[in-house]
Amino acid sequence: MKKQQTLFLAIVSCFWFAQYVYIPYQTPFLTSLGISSSMIGIIVGAYGISQMLLRLPVGVLADQAGRHKHFILTGCLCSGIASIFRIFLPNAIGFLIANLFSGMASAMWISFMVFFTNSYPKDKQAQATGKIVLFNNLGMFLGFIISTLCYSHLGMKYLCIFSILGGGFAFLLGLFIKEERPEKNNLSAKYLLSICSNKRLWMFAFIALIQQGIQMSTTMSFTTQVLKDCGASNGMVGLSSMYYMLTAVCFAAFASSKFCAKKGPKFWIPTVLLCICCYCIFVPRITWIPGIFLLQTLPGMATGILFSYATSEAMAEVPAEQKSTAMGFFQAFYAIGMTLLPILTGNIASSIHMQTAYLFLAFIALAGFIMVKIFYRK
Repeated sequence: MKKQQTLFLAIVSCFWFAQYVYIPYQTPFLTSLGISSSMIGIIVGAYGISQMLLRLPVGVLADQAGRHKHFILTGCLCSGIASIFRIFLPNAIGFLIANLFSGMASAMWISFMVFFTNSYPKDKQAQATGKIVLFNNLGMFLGFIISTLCYSHLGMKYLCIFSILGGGFAFLLGLFIKEERPEKNNLSAKYLLSICSNKRLWMFAFIALIQQGIQMSTTMSFTTQVLKDCGASNGMVGLSSMYYMLTAVCFAAFASSKFCAKKGPKFWIPTVLLCICCYCIFVPRITWIPGIFLLQTLPGMATGILFSYATSEAMAEVPAEQKSTAMGFFQAFYAIGMTLLPILTGNIASSIHMQTAYLFLAFIALAGFIMVKIFYRK
């Protein structure tokens, strides 16, 4: 069991390495090609479109099949294929198509999550979620290290080659996953989809929408451009992304600890939402590069703690046979944020100002804080 878990967590890290190794320089690279902020917002948002459309059907199919290995292998394969488009079509259209494929790969994350958490008892689900999110973030962190070290010397093309290699290696490792052949079930799609009416699932899917949407709009895209506008070098942009991912890894490890569990989600979820609100207010208003650098701690906290707890809280009332469907709904719902918020942020930044765009995101984080406070009181 431990060997299989180690193998699987290595696959998780390779998969997310492939998905994110090019991310710190995607927006500056596209900007250097003369692509507008609104178009960049659409390209970044395209990553969420595939997820939004595919995650719920994938969840239903996974519950009906009772198996996850094929979905995991498909995700690994798509993560590598996406970067082939980035290499041979290094323009707006190529990156748009590539991000649709990357979104398709991430749509399979449902099976990664359910496959791993199913190996833990019900009372350890929050810790299991924290652990897989830890290795998820570790893969991203390794990707950011490689991109920082290589982009200035090798360019975007070689970052995409690393992405292809990461996805290919994850696929090869995935062939060695052992999965028990399940008993055939006759669960109807109607029954499986009935879990989507669960109020708790809706609430925490919305919180994840806020976290993932703001992360995709800021740290993963426009914050890198804010740094460039302040005069930051390519190396500093990469270091900023590395620092963010390092904090995300550390906070994900913290989220799976007993110390963090003492306060629990009722404390951490609203607290971190408030921190994200502050991040969105201050980042575009500070011209001091080290200050923006240090503010990257706050989205790291959101990725490590907020997302882990939002996931485990959303799944708290879900029966085992509906888990993939519920996870599909949860991930499809927050993909709406990953799609719409970068597009809206890009449009506001183009038509008004970057500060206004970030203030819009701060308002959304504040709304989430108020909603979750009311939810826990009731």
